[in-house]
Amino acid sequence: MGFLDQLFGKKEEQDQTKTLWKKIETQKDLDLAVEKSFQQKVLIFKHSTRCFISKTVLKSFEKQMENSDKDQTYYFLDLIAHRDISNEIESRFDITHQSPQLIALENGKAFYNASHQSIDLDNIK
Repeated sequence: MGFLDQLFGKKEEQDQTKTLWKKIETQKDLDLAVEKSFQQKVLIFKHSTRCFISKTVLKSFEKQMENSDKDQTYYFLDLIAHRDISNEIESRFDITHQSPQLIALENGKAFYNASHQSIDLDNIK
């Protein structure tokens, strides 16, 4: 498996995900992200680990993150592993589920969402 992981970048993706993102894995993590949005903008990236398009968009977005000087916190949701939390986001913020999807929060409310190739950090003001 190590050879395939190197070939397809799995280890690199996991390492980068650890450093750029705070993970949402529980309801409490989501609640903390919402609380954080009262201090600064919060971006939640919903990622399907089974989807090539999602992986491609994630890599592109992470490059934007690395070059950004915006004061915001980035959260990562593996929606395959945590579909219940994805469903909660859909319900709580009245946003139709997409994958990949970026949702921006400010003061506890979603003010922006985009999916697929429309995900672009420059669109968040």
